[in-house]
Amino acid sequence: MATRIPPLTAPYPDPAAAILRRMMPGDEEPIALFRTFARHLPLSEALNGWGAYQLSRKLSLSLRDREIVIDRTCARCGCEYEWGVHVARFAARADLTDTQISSLTHGSGTDACWTDERDRLLIDTADALHDANDIDDALWSRLDAEFSPEQLLDLLMLCGWYHAISFTARATRLAPEPGAPRFDAF
Repeated sequence: MATRIPPLTAPYPDPAAAILRRMMPGDEEPIALFRTFARHLPLSEALNGWGAYQLSRKLSLSLRDREIVIDRTCARCGCEYEWGVHVARFAARADLTDTQISSLTHGSGTDACWTDERDRLLIDTADALHDANDIDDALWSRLDAEFSPEQLLDLLMLCGWYHAISFTARATRLAPEPGAPRFDAF
């Protein structure tokens, strides 16, 4: 399937090159999603600020918390592109096992690989927001006992952010990044 909005290719125009350098760590070639956003510079600038926060140490959630939410949200949205980027870059650092990645992709928070209540809560939250666009009182009580108000706000916004990223990557038909895993690999 052809990409509907082709990502920019090098050499990048100066304004796009500048934002892409800020969006991508080190000297790595920017991923296709960032090169797609770079077609619309005001949008890229806005996204860079928010995305940088979501992936920074300023986020009140741990790396593991963050990646469980992102992987589950992207999988539930059917966004193999962004799911693959995060599994390739962050799953090992987040101490996610292959069994847990498989569960995040195809299973549920009740799978045997989830022994920590916090992990199960994150999965249940991503599922509730995806399915009902809301958190019912019973789940909220469980969340409120585990997470601070700041963490709850970060959790809700993180899930929403990756819904938006998933919608964009899917609707533009971005091809998986080279070397990124596919859903059927787990």
